[in-house]
Amino acid sequence: MINIHLVPHSHDDTGWLKTVDQYYYGSRNGIQHAGVQYILDSVITELLKDKTRRFIQVESAFFFKWYKEQTAAVQKNVKTLVEEGRLEFTGGAWSMNDEAAVHYQSVIDHFTVGLKSLADTFGTCARPRVGWQIDPFGHSREMASLFAQMGFDGEFFARMDYVEKNTRLNNMTGEMIWKASDNLDERSELFTGVLYNHYSAPPGFCFDNLCSDDPIIDGDSYENNVKKKVDDFLTYVNKMGTYYRATDLLVPMGDDFNYENAYVNYKNMDKLIKYVNERQLQGGKVNVFYSTPACYLQALHNTNMTWPVKTQDFFPYSTDWHTYWTGYYSSRPTQKRFERDGNHFLQVAKQLTTMANLTTTTAFANLDNLRHAMGIMQHHDAITGTEKQHVAYDYDRMLTKAISVAETNTRDALRKLTNLTNGEFDSCLQLNLSMCEYSQWSPNNLVVTIVNPLAHPSTQYVRIPVKNGTYIVTDSTGRQVRSEVVPVPKEVIGLTHLRPNVSQHELVFSAYAEKIANYYIKVAPTPRSEEEKIATNEIKLPKGFFRQRYNKYVESKKEEEEIEPRAAGDVIVQNSQIKLTFNANGFLYNVQMNGVSEDITQQFYYYKGAYGNNAEFKNRSSGAYIFRPNGTEILIGPKATLSFYNGTLVKEVHQRFNEWVSQVIRIYEGVNRVEFEWLVGPIPINDNIGKEVITRFTSNLKNSGVFYTDSNGREMLRRVRNEREYFKPNLTESVSGNYYPITSRIALESTTRRMTLLNDRAQGGSSLKDGSLELMLHRRLLRDDAFGVGEALNETVNGQGLVARGKVYLILSPVSKTSTVNERLAERELHLPFWKFFSNSTKATNKVLPRLPTFTSLPIGVDVLTLEPYSANERLLRLEYFLNKNESTSITFNIRQVFDSLGGTEIRETTLDGTMALSNMNRFKFQPDGTVPKKVEYYKSKHTPLAAVQKDAASKFQITMDPMQIRTFIVKWK
Repeated sequence: MINIHLVPHSHDDTGWLKTVDQYYYGSRNGIQHAGVQYILDSVITELLKDKTRRFIQVESAFFFKWYKEQTAAVQKNVKTLVEEGRLEFTGGAWSMNDEAAVHYQSVIDHFTVGLKSLADTFGTCARPRVGWQIDPFGHSREMASLFAQMGFDGEFFARMDYVEKNTRLNNMTGEMIWKASDNLDERSELFTGVLYNHYSAPPGFCFDNLCSDDPIIDGDSYENNVKKKVDDFLTYVNKMGTYYRATDLLVPMGDDFNYENAYVNYKNMDKLIKYVNERQLQGGKVNVFYSTPACYLQALHNTNMTWPVKTQDFFPYSTDWHTYWTGYYSSRPTQKRFERDGNHFLQVAKQLTTMANLTTTTAFANLDNLRHAMGIMQHHDAITGTEKQHVAYDYDRMLTKAISVAETNTRDALRKLTNLTNGEFDSCLQLNLSMCEYSQWSPNNLVVTIVNPLAHPSTQYVRIPVKNGTYIVTDSTGRQVRSEVVPVPKEVIGLTHLRPNVSQHELVFSAYAEKIANYYIKVAPTPRSEEEKIATNEIKLPKGFFRQRYNKYVESKKEEEEIEPRAAGDVIVQNSQIKLTFNANGFLYNVQMNGVSEDITQQFYYYKGAYGNNAEFKNRSSGAYIFRPNGTEILIGPKATLSFYNGTLVKEVHQRFNEWVSQVIRIYEGVNRVEFEWLVGPIPINDNIGKEVITRFTSNLKNSGVFYTDSNGREMLRRVRNEREYFKPNLTESVSGNYYPITSRIALESTTRRMTLLNDRAQGGSSLKDGSLELMLHRRLLRDDAFGVGEALNETVNGQGLVARGKVYLILSPVSKTSTVNERLAERELHLPFWKFFSNSTKATNKVLPRLPTFTSLPIGVDVLTLEPYSANERLLRLEYFLNKNESTSITFNIRQVFDSLGGTEIRETTLDGTMALSNMNRFKFQPDGTVPKKVEYYKSKHTPLAAVQKDAASKFQITMDPMQIRTFIVKWK
């Protein structure tokens, strides 16, 4: 028999053409007819009518918004449906997340929120076992690894490069074992399958109100079409069966926002099941029934068949020979950065709430508000930048409000954890524009409270907007720390439609923090002594000298020097670790650091956005989803004008390429990387041509087409230009077809040298020629790419094109494992740097400060990925060993000190998401081709899960972690 698993489902975007609330309530149906509350109302009513019916719910955000509105009677019925498996949660995260532009930390967080909400409401029977990533535009290997670490049995998706999908179906390899990690053992494998016909019902069998297919007409009617409908369905599934190995087949019954009238859907599916199965009496071999992805996967597992193996990812995604979905890696760059800021603040807020023991209902609700907003931001039409503009505004509104609400927690926590009992502890969310209300007017008697989200102490440079002047910075002991005032780039000051012309300088100082540290800023007193008069230039020093600090004079160039490009000769900027050389045209062309020297040129280019102008190319324009350049890249600015700031803490080169592209190149004393802070926009469109702006670093390194990109900020994947793992791609679009998502790092290397770029947000990138790396920074396009959003990606602010500002970091080093270790350490510091809170200088009290949890006992390479309240008397602690197996080996250490500092009374280990005891994990193991399976097998934990109580000996708290392993614990405390 061929067993047909009919899977009723509705794909409900948490924002796309309409906002989250518009989709939920069913408003603005002129844009798109969709009302999720009515879908759930209707589905629950129909499920209760027949115990054989099934439905899967994916997005927890919509479900809990609906569930909380229901009466006690309805909630009881829903719990019954869940307990009986008739309503099954699949995926279960807050939204169906993207897989290209997301960072793994945020993915873990929003699965934790969704799965914990399900567990708290319905118990263990509601726990999803299968990922249902049916709509993201390409799929990452790290996502599969995270599913495995959460104890999922497998995942299914619909979108795969059209060449690969056709090849796989023809070879019966559309379902496979995905080896999802180069570092973790076979327990990171995940069964993965691609759906046959997108995620839609078979052609002719969409019975929803949104469809126009005929219903099944039976009974004594001239219109009776039962025979034709059954024949058509059997033809479809028999053909489908030729492409899959097993005699069980998964057939989705649903589509976007289907089942608003579940009655019509189920009535017709009931008939379909009845009449197809009646054919068995005539020798038919097809058996149809309501099912779920989890039931289907169990059936496959029980067959004990063997399956092909997959080792790389499914990027980039292409749907025809002119269409690579690689534009969304970079779309809406400011929103992509804001999402990172949201994650950054969420980690800080969760840690501070935990350390201050804030356990009120309000404190938990404040955190949940931000957790939920961040869960929405992971959606595959949010972080991707592929939504309508009014939806983008709503995402920004939602996240801004959530950050503001969560600030209540951080303020309450810091008033408990520091001696500033009346401190304001406000965040300045526009520091990227050199704006902060607390500092930009007069930062006299200002307190900057530094919070370090990392486990280990850190020293980092802090920059805050100020007016030009002389300032004294001291730490909490009263010790003066080195500082200097540097100019804000003229191009930033010129953004008068975005910022008031107040602060034109920034105060820079080096700060150290284990967890929390206060730094005090005062305006220097009016100089009286001769030395002070010298320091403020009231008394002139000989040429070549300038004030370093009140009582120290050093020989140097002027603080800011205009450098005219010269026909011959170089401009050199260097500190104790790095030397940069610029040529006569104002371009960087040589970098020396880490004992190696390499000619590296950094420039800006733009691609012209192509657009369809005939039948063949219609709807193949560059747009929110699609990157399709029209011709070769165009250099922006044949020359760059320079201005030079030569400080002792930081040296800066301000470059201007044209009126809409500029940047600052910085090297900080003691920091072994080069910072490039770019400013792009407004991108001009007066020529009626859309533009996609990149920065490119070109060297002489011979990398033979090989380069490396991160997978959601975790493991690195080896890429080969113009090649794929399983198939020969159609590279009619050779540029966009070689673009990959860059979440944190891209690198290439020769036999001796390595060049790496680190970025501050998700971007598309590639190595299109040997020795070169490029990142796409900004896009402004004038035509829609016709994949549904219905708008050109043409963002404006106050009537002008969007301006984006961000940072890229360069590391040049010899090829060694030490180099990549340093990159990983830099990655973490750049992803979660110090968070700065600002207060007016309130008189500090002499109260005894509470002892903060300490994590300094953790080995270098092991970090606290998560520290958050889990319940009123529990905390969730995630430890991550972030080095890979080439950079380190397994490490054993004791966490008793961490446990005690958290006030622990008991600790237990869970799966990655925190909601299943690791000892209960029992995942399906599938057998690869070439093996001879003897019995059905399961994966269990590799190690004995940690379980201990306070009275146990310290030896009970000894744990071992493998490279790239994450271990999750729930710590009870009193």
